[in-house]
Amino acid sequence: MAEVVLFHHVQGLTSGVVAFADELRAAGHTVHTPDLFEGRTFDSLEEGTAYVRQVGFGEVGARGVRAAAELPREVVHVGFSLGVVPAQELAQTRDGARGALLMHACIPVSEFGAAWPAGVPVQVHAMEHDPFFAEDAEAARALVAESSDAELFLYPGDRHLFADSSLPSYDPDAAELMTRRAVEFLGALDGDGRNPR
Repeated sequence: MAEVVLFHHVQGLTSGVVAFADELRAAGHTVHTPDLFEGRTFDSLEEGTAYVRQVGFGEVGARGVRAAAELPREVVHVGFSLGVVPAQELAQTRDGARGALLMHACIPVSEFGAAWPAGVPVQVHAMEHDPFFAEDAEAARALVAESSDAELFLYPGDRHLFADSSLPSYDPDAAELMTRRAVEFLGALDGDGRNPR
């Protein structure tokens, strides 16, 4: 089974993010959930964003990279929204990455390199009318177009953090489908780090 590092979103390491990690654990995977906010959680996107601005977006991303440095190189990098930044950076730049799951966000590949690395499968999951994902949709479609190992899954609706069961934006049907696809993705990874589909 896969070893996973899961980076939380801008509201912090909420109980909903931990619950998602626990679902992956229940499927047999080892999941690490570094807390990039040092124990802080926030009641709204606005409060979390204000904290990130105070600390610095670069520092939050650097915390994620430092957290991953303590883990084996052969991990799957998973991020929820803000957590996509360190997850995608590590998937693109750290040798040994087995794959990536990008939830609710996608950064242009050019931010971290010339191209998505060959042999590193990736899935992007978002709601089709999420206003926060609107600016990321182009990057996600470009990633899928340029990589043979990339998939984009769009769910009906307009909620941003729909997979966090502790938030009002939670959508149980979309979250269940996304979780099922994530578990299948992780289960399909073989010893070479390639998705054998």
